[in-house]
Amino acid sequence: MPRLTLRMLAAVVGTLTLVAGCGGDGGSGKGRRPAGAHVTIRVPADAPTISDAVSLARPGDLVLVAPGVYHESVKIDTARITLRGLSRDKVVIDGRLQQPNGVVVSAPGVAVENLTVENNTQNGVLVTGSAKAAAGLPGGSGGYDTGDEPVTFLKSFLVSHVTSTRNGLYGIYAFSAQNGAIEHSYASGGADSGIYVGQCRPCNIVVRDNVAELNAVGYEGTNASEDMYVVGNRLVGNRVGLTANSDHQEKLLPQKDSVIAGNLIAANQQTATPEQADGGWGIGVGIDGGSENQFIRNRIAGNRNAGLVITATADVPPVGNQIVHNTFTGNGVDVGWTFPTATRGRGNCLRGNDLRTTVPARLATTAACPLPAGPSSPAGTWAAPTAPGGIPFTEVAAPAPQPQFPDAATAGATAVPPVPALPKTEDIRLPPAHLLAANARVQTS
Repeated sequence: MPRLTLRMLAAVVGTLTLVAGCGGDGGSGKGRRPAGAHVTIRVPADAPTISDAVSLARPGDLVLVAPGVYHESVKIDTARITLRGLSRDKVVIDGRLQQPNGVVVSAPGVAVENLTVENNTQNGVLVTGSAKAAAGLPGGSGGYDTGDEPVTFLKSFLVSHVTSTRNGLYGIYAFSAQNGAIEHSYASGGADSGIYVGQCRPCNIVVRDNVAELNAVGYEGTNASEDMYVVGNRLVGNRVGLTANSDHQEKLLPQKDSVIAGNLIAANQQTATPEQADGGWGIGVGIDGGSENQFIRNRIAGNRNAGLVITATADVPPVGNQIVHNTFTGNGVDVGWTFPTATRGRGNCLRGNDLRTTVPARLATTAACPLPAGPSSPAGTWAAPTAPGGIPFTEVAAPAPQPQFPDAATAGATAVPPVPALPKTEDIRLPPAHLLAANARVQTS
């Protein structure tokens, strides 16, 4: 059956009319409709708020939001709903620093598209299978420690063409979720990180063609393992560009087996950014207790402290990370391995990179791939620049307009696949140097 607007369907069925956001079926808002029919629920024409529209929606429906500023926290717990703004820059969900999350997705197959989410005390968009996280608790500067809660994954999601700015924890956050994509989005002013994927194995998640700038960390992957792809992103002008790390605060330790490929990771020493608790600054890539990750054909440039650092997380060693065919230019140190505790890495290696400086020296020769995982990785130290103080996340510069979702008004609902198409690593190219120009975008194709 062709897609019907809510008004058209109400005329056909005679039982699905909306008055002040309530349905004509006794208040549930989900009246009888022809089998297989899907509707477009327009905000504010059919429902006064986004939350009201979402409460009316059934699987397969589209909630289409007109330009405006919406002071609400939108919770989506019905499967296969599409939430889309008609204008990415003019549909704004503003938390006014009075709510933890802008949009919370706790049902599978949901797409969030073409809108801006800002000024939340925790996250702009949260996609999660964790009931504690969905409830906004416990939260805080270190993320979520869900205690004895069993690991439950949300299966399948999409966040696309979303702008997330000035949020107190993460901009776009997939936690205890699998089988999804974060793409064509923009994140700035994340007090911890702009884009975060945590606690999944296997993840089956693709983070691609996003821009993260003016965050404490551009992209962070904590305990995010297996079929985890971070490709074709622009991670420029943060305090730290990207991390792959293991953390005891989350389950599914250790982090391992991600592909980080074709990204532009540059100039990550911006001072007008939120200061993260661990004080990282001037670093392109940090591998902190992560293992068996592949860093392939990234351009890592102009990071004042170091281009890529490998270290250990307390008692979790980094093992078997491969750094292959990347281009390093203008970094304080291109590649540095340092282990300030007794925990040492093993089997980390380099091959075919364009680089000039390593600590210890001659890593390209002494730690050439392939390398067995047995011997401890060598380590050294270098003089790191002093990290300047940051600014409150609420004071981060406002984003420029970002690319719109194509045909937002007419495209219909988005069918989120059960598992996203995973990139072919061999097809991912090194970003050209001209993409270092301001406002350029990196794409995977």
